[in-house]
Amino acid sequence: MNLAERMSRLGTETAFEVLARAGQLEAQGRDIIHLEIGQPDFQTPDYIIEAAHQALKDGYTGYGPSAGLPQARERYAQYLNDTRGTDYDASEIVITPGAKPILFFGILALVDEGDEVIVPNPGFPIYESVTEFVGAKAVPAPLREEREFRLDPDELASLVTDKTKLIILNSPHNPTGSMLTMEDLEAIAAIAIEHQIMVLSDEPYSKMVYDGEFHSIAEVDGMRDLTILLEGFSKTYAMTGWRLGYAAMPADLATQIAKLQTNCTSCTASFIQIAGMAAYDGPQEESEAMMDSFKQRRDVIVAGLNELPGVSCLSPAGAFYVFPNVTGTGIDGKQLASDCLEKAGVAVLSGTAFGKYGAGYLRLSSANSLENINEALERIRTLLEG
Repeated sequence: MNLAERMSRLGTETAFEVLARAGQLEAQGRDIIHLEIGQPDFQTPDYIIEAAHQALKDGYTGYGPSAGLPQARERYAQYLNDTRGTDYDASEIVITPGAKPILFFGILALVDEGDEVIVPNPGFPIYESVTEFVGAKAVPAPLREEREFRLDPDELASLVTDKTKLIILNSPHNPTGSMLTMEDLEAIAAIAIEHQIMVLSDEPYSKMVYDGEFHSIAEVDGMRDLTILLEGFSKTYAMTGWRLGYAAMPADLATQIAKLQTNCTSCTASFIQIAGMAAYDGPQEESEAMMDSFKQRRDVIVAGLNELPGVSCLSPAGAFYVFPNVTGTGIDGKQLASDCLEKAGVAVLSGTAFGKYGAGYLRLSSANSLENINEALERIRTLLEG
């Protein structure tokens, strides 16, 4: 088959590849502890499921507007305004089947062949993948342990050229769990404003914060018209399979993003958009309890990793990942990740799955039970001491 050349530039998510291999081992009778996938191990709260059921009964089963239902766009805008201190309205919201389409559509709408996109590295692999797919260049902005894996604004400024069309931020961050401070964001905003560069701020972990205070670059004066603010429901409300995300952006760009959606998915399922409204309007106790549980797990897994031979791990400020430094083991990170799965029955990811600056690290998801986390730590200890 003669595939288009661009397909050779399209990457993937290693997490799903490792998940598939883990499934093969389980089919052979192996007991595998899953710390590779970023998915809450909780069920979607009942009140959200009931709202979706009621929406189906109420007839929300047909096509809807490509940008989203008017009432959902309005409610989602209000949520952002309540949580970020912004002043978005419905015309600036586009709702998509999950958050990833905004990444794809945003890059398609803003970036031409030969342009440059600055992406965090290590970082969510889709940023680089889609950038390279459209024929642009992904420029890695290193996230270093000595800076708690927060982007260095001075280093960012050195990466900007006349070809830079987009800067991608992710805070709290996947895979490191780092979180940008308001001081960081103001410095980054100054660069974006000076050069008039759009910023895509990927914020699906905004409620998953354990230390410090979450801030969005959209809060910074002068950034309203230079920001695509991306949010979703997967993490906060355990709705990964529902595929519901959205973004706020300048209204004229929202029109173009909606046009891309028309050509790709047509629209987001209407009854799911209604369920998203219910998620925001309903009781928040279950979601808050999930966040408390993730914090407890973070504390346990960080403490346990720091007791392993040759391993050190910073405590992440947010998200549900840890990013331990494994250079002290003397084992290459990619090999160690493989050994953890094949020999110890613990599915983890190599740091290089998130870019070259992830070398020497592993990523583990703490979205699993305390019992399984403790068992995984013991298995890894046995592997390292063997």
